Formats: sequence, C-alpha cells, structure tokens
Amino acid sequence: MGRKLLWASLVLAPVTFLLRYVVHAGDVTLFAVAAVALVPLAWLIGEATEHAGEHTGPGIGGFLNASFGNAPELIIALFAVSERLPNVVRASLMGSVVSNLLLVLGVALLVGPSGRSRIDRRSLIGQLGLVLAATLLFLVPSVPGWSGNPERHSLAVTTAPVAAVLLVLYAAVTARGLRRHRRLHEESGARAGEGWTLPTALGVLAVATAATAFVSEILVHSLHAFTEAAGLSEFFTAAVVVAIVGNAAEHGGAAVIAHRGNLRLATEIAVSSSAQVALFVTGAVALLSWVVKPALPLSFRPLELAAMGASALAVGFVVRDGHARRGEGSFLLGLYAFAVVGFLLAGDR
Repeated sequence: MGRKLLWASLVLAPVTFLLRYVVHAGDVTLFAVAAVALVPLAWLIGEATEHAGEHTGPGIGGFLNASFGNAPELIIALFAVSERLPNVVRASLMGSVVSNLLLVLGVALLVGPSGRSRIDRRSLIGQLGLVLAATLLFLVPSVPGWSGNPERHSLAVTTAPVAAVLLVLYAAVTARGLRRHRRLHEESGARAGEGWTLPTALGVLAVATAATAFVSEILVHSLHAFTEAAGLSEFFTAAVVVAIVGNAAEHGGAAVIAHRGNLRLATEIAVSSSAQVALFVTGAVALLSWVVKPALPLSFRPLELAAMGASALAVGFVVRDGHARRGEGSFLLGLYAFAVVGFLLAGDR
C-alpha cells in the first residue's frame, strides 16, 4: 500500500509545474506543494540507487546517489548566486554538509537494523577526512572576511585557487576510492538480483533527478514568502530549509535503503554526499559564479566552519569501530537539533 501511494504521488511533480506556470498559484501554496512533491521523488531516487547498487556494490551505489542527489543543490546554489544572495548560497552549502552528516546519517542509523551492523569504516573515514580538509581550506578566504566586507572582490579572487584545490582533491580521492569499491565488489562475487537492469536504474535516476531539480527551483523561488510568513531569518531558512530540500534525495533514499537492511549503502550515501557537497559542489559553485556573476567568496562565518568541522568529528567518533547502532543515530539527531537551535539564534550576518 505504501509503495502504491508513493508511485501515485509522483504526479505531484507535474502538478507543481502546472501550479507555477499555468495557474500562477501563490508562493506559500507553491512552497507547500513543492515540498510534498519532493518526497516521492526522493523515494524514487533511493529505489533506483538500490537497484544500481546491486550491480555496482554499495560504495559506487552511494557515489551514484550522492551525484544524482546533489544536482539540485548545485542548481539551487547557482540560482541564488545569480540573484545576488551569497549568504543564502554559503548557508545552504554549509547546511547541506551538516544535515547529511547528522540528519541523514542519524535517520539511517535509527531506522536501520537493530543491533550492530558492519559498515565500511575505511571508506567513511576517508570521506570525513575530505570534509575536514575542506573546512580547513575554507579558512583561507574566511578569516579575512571576518573583518571588513565579506563580499569584497579580493576574497573572490582568493577563493578561486581554493576552489580549484577542492575539485582536484575530490577528483583524486574519489577516483581512488571508486577503484577500491569496484575491486571489493568483484572479489565478493556478488551478483545482481532480479531487479532493474543497470541502464534502467540509471535512466530512472536521471529522470527523477531532473524532476527534483525543477521542483527544487520552484520551491526556492517561493522561499522568500515562506520566510516572511514564518518570521525566520534568511540564514536559518537557507541553512535548514533549503539544505534539507536540496538534499531530499539523500534524505529519502538513505532512510528507505537503511529500513530495508542495507545500512552499508545508506551510510555511504550520507557521508559521500556530504564530502561531495563540501568539495565538489562548493568548488564548482565558486568557479561557476565567475560565469553566472557575481563571483562568490567562500567567506564562511566561524559558526558555519565550526558546524561542519564538529559534525565530521562527531560522525568519525560514531564510525570509528566499523559498526553502527541505533543509539548512535539518536546521538547524531540530537546534535543536529542542537545545531538547528544554534542556526536559529545566530540570525543573519
């Protein structure tokens, strides 16, 4: 019954388009419908990723989910850059890293199998190391931004080489990790079940991701009205609401896959997605902003840097023994709630 309802609710995506471009519904209505429409799309991406993971193994499956799932995040950020909302871009990117590590992983552990479940400690620690490395690199343009205008052009110039290093580092480490995952999958002798073929799974992933991107864009354009109606700060809305919406695929996909018992793939989705946002998405947005205009300085506030670094360290503590437990999911969710309160109290820059 639940699966039938999710399949049927995929119609909400075209309904959202009709409300925006034909009916011209109000922004608050668009926000509500778009948010609900993202739920079945996230489930579909998770479904397709699990079928793809049967052919590629959990490591590459997690990478695929992160790549397809982070496409909306990249698109949302570039839209915000073009609309001259640099604080929204930085807050949403930071919030995406934090929510993937604490919220997505926390939910996956909580709804996953009871007892101790084995996870790929080496892969997860490597991805967390990338997040910490990115946080340290962000200090280069961030520290000068703590005094004076954080949007000044000189900081954007300083950001460019940092963004390039982020992309090169991510490409090098990810290529090595994917080769390892492929070798482990081949050595395991695992064979795909009777599910979807790999081309079918990848095709569904592409279509669902495209629809998610369009729905996310509609939701972002209606966020201003929602923010005013709810009385929230721009920073909080971007760090929490936009970040969660932009990562709807990872949230839904990891939860569904963990609930079915595949916690190894679910943890790969959450942590690899966080690393991809911290290095690839952030680096790509910073460099593409020179084309979209205006150029984006990666001048994060101390609170934002502390949130990313602390989240990576907390998850490292959880996965250090190569096992995961439901109680650790509650611990991560508690940390995320603490971070959300901090974002609420911080206010705008």
